[in-house]
Amino acid sequence: MKTRQNVPDRETPDQTTLSVSNIGGIEETTVSFQQGITVLAGRNATNRTSLLQGIMAALGSDRASLKADAKEGEAVLEFGDEQYRQTLHRRNGTVVTDGDPYLEDPEIADLFAFLLESNEARRAVARGDELRDLIMRPVDTDAIKAEIQQLEQRKQRIDAELDELDDLEDRLPDLEAKRTRVSDEIESLREELEEAEEQLEATNVDVETRREERSELETKLDELRETRSDLERTRNRIDTERESIEALEDEREEVEAQLEELSTGKEADVGRLEAEIDSLQAQKDDLNEEISQLQRTVQFNERLLEEAGEFLDTDDNHSHDGGAVTDQLLGDADSETVTCWTCGSSVATEQIESTLEQLRGVHQDRLEERSAIDDELDEKRATLTEINENRTEYDRADRRLDSIDDEIERRRDRIDDLTDDRESLTEEIDDLEIEIDDLESDGSEDILEQHREVNQLEFELERKERERDEIEEEIADVEDRLDEREGLESRREQATEELTDLRTRIDRIEEDAVEAFNEHMENLLETLGYSNLDRIWIDRTTREVREGRRKVSRSSFDLKIVRSTEEGAAYEDAIEHLSESEREVTGLVFALAGYLVHDVYETVPFMLLDSLEAIDAERITALVEYFESYAPYLVVALLDEDAEQLAQSHDVVSEI
Repeated sequence: MKTRQNVPDRETPDQTTLSVSNIGGIEETTVSFQQGITVLAGRNATNRTSLLQGIMAALGSDRASLKADAKEGEAVLEFGDEQYRQTLHRRNGTVVTDGDPYLEDPEIADLFAFLLESNEARRAVARGDELRDLIMRPVDTDAIKAEIQQLEQRKQRIDAELDELDDLEDRLPDLEAKRTRVSDEIESLREELEEAEEQLEATNVDVETRREERSELETKLDELRETRSDLERTRNRIDTERESIEALEDEREEVEAQLEELSTGKEADVGRLEAEIDSLQAQKDDLNEEISQLQRTVQFNERLLEEAGEFLDTDDNHSHDGGAVTDQLLGDADSETVTCWTCGSSVATEQIESTLEQLRGVHQDRLEERSAIDDELDEKRATLTEINENRTEYDRADRRLDSIDDEIERRRDRIDDLTDDRESLTEEIDDLEIEIDDLESDGSEDILEQHREVNQLEFELERKERERDEIEEEIADVEDRLDEREGLESRREQATEELTDLRTRIDRIEEDAVEAFNEHMENLLETLGYSNLDRIWIDRTTREVREGRRKVSRSSFDLKIVRSTEEGAAYEDAIEHLSESEREVTGLVFALAGYLVHDVYETVPFMLLDSLEAIDAERITALVEYFESYAPYLVVALLDEDAEQLAQSHDVVSEI
């Protein structure tokens, strides 16, 4: 499974050198590693875990701890010709990191490559936590969600265009019927005009003697026709402006209704919400700092307990001369004490262990508290976003209302100007008609009336032909737009298919991830050969969860375990029913499967293994050699007795 990439491809050198100062329990050391398996062998409290933390720090992890009595520490990794460095500084009671480490984002390495006892994946399984976040965290689904949003917007635009085409298609029959009607009227007018011209020709007498009068009359009639045409155009423009005003007034009512609806959300107290969000964020930041400090405190006390073991394990503490000293040591085991590194007082180991359990409980409580704050932050941010979107839409509608008012005012001014033109043209026509009447009074009333009729028919014919041309142009535009339908429908179908694919892609990614985890966990269990753990697998289900103000479906990944009785009967068991060592093995198997599923070895050159006491030496050897072909550098911390078999064929570091 491909996951977010941390770094560009780099050539892995055959050897690398690590220098560490003031990290964990290490004051200063330098260790070289060859490609392949390196075993850190030794007793407890010999800084093996601290060296692993040094590797983590140089690679980019911020989960390494600073030495208790130091203000600054550093890890430097010489990797071929390159050098990668990270420093740790103690500031205001916490540890901050700086430098130029190998990984830009160490998250996937912290999850599935740095498998120390405190590893988040191992601990989550041991606690019985829900595993979806861990499995899917390295997978980049944000890009898919952004692409879904873009496609939805594109499809909405296409749907709007298709709706517009439907309206145009419904309008097309009316336009064609109107064109037919106007064409029929034009044909009828042409016939009338032809008939009137024939009658005029038949009754036209004394042409020569009345040519001058006719010429003046015809000039006046032409002028009258042109003026009437201007008047008709002016009236049409007035009608058009009035129709536009009516449409704008209708739109104004819609915008006012929209403003009325939007205004219901404008009284929300945005300032209060922002203040609450800031307060919650500050609480979350404080919790993050407290969680970080708790985690480092837990790790510190765990190392303190480890170091306590060396007082019981050293050769000097064992007597070969008799049982009295041995009995004395065994008799005092329950009251073993540890010297605190910070204050120098002696503290009972049992007391540290009890305090450690309390700290772990507090750490878990703080994680749950942070999760609750995250949910509340999501809800309040969603509310604030909704209010801001409402205000933005309100402002947009308000600006549109002002624009409509301005446009209505401009069109009313235009109507006033056109009305003045119409009155002027009407007066001009009245004057022309009076002049024509005077010319008609010379006794040629019949022929002048015929001229007038012909003139009127020509004017009406011209107007109808112009109307027909406009209708045909509109029909052509509609038909051109309708020709776009096939392409739009194809684009909508493609967008729908892409949306379906994207919406199911995350599901497919989850299914593939679960399938890959189950396959690798099965292979790892087979390699380890545990007879009391028949199968470990992840069951993917869907449940309803609240996200802000709405409920959404979200996948849930639950770990399932199958065991067998001594009689060979298989049964399903829960993680909380397993022994501590079985939980440790289960958590390790899950984390190792994550390393393979997410191809961590492609971007992280080191794989680190620690706290394998729950596994015997033979199984440790099989497990480590199983991963040798994946990890360029595999570093495993083992007790001396567990390291013997691996030490025969692999590099061993025993002095740190």
